[in-house]
Amino acid sequence: EGAGSSREQDRLLPIANVGRIMKNILPPNAKISKEAKETMQECVSEFIGFVTSEASDKCRKERRKTVNGDDVCWALGTLGFDDYGGALKRYLHRYRESEGEKVNQEQAGGGSGSHQPRNYLD
Repeated sequence: EGAGSSREQDRLLPIANVGRIMKNILPPNAKISKEAKETMQECVSEFIGFVTSEASDKCRKERRKTVNGDDVCWALGTLGFDDYGGALKRYLHRYRESEGEKVNQEQAGGGSGSHQPRNYLD
């Protein structure tokens, strides 16, 4: 099968998403070649698979079927990406706090007002 096969594409993040993330980081007038997007697509897809595989192995050893955010943070640390694991842990904690607040508001009848997106990385 060729490089553009559907099986190949199934293991890769969508290139449009990768390109959009790359564009958000660069100055507005910057251009990104197709080759650069494809290279980044390969790299980030491989990285995510690498980390997820480590997290999945941990779950298998613990006889759990679901990989959660804590497992991914653990895998990042185990694989030597401590800085990313710490940042992701903080993000996950803030996200969970926010989700808890949302549930509490909905239960209190605070329903669906306008919701501003939060930056969990700050």
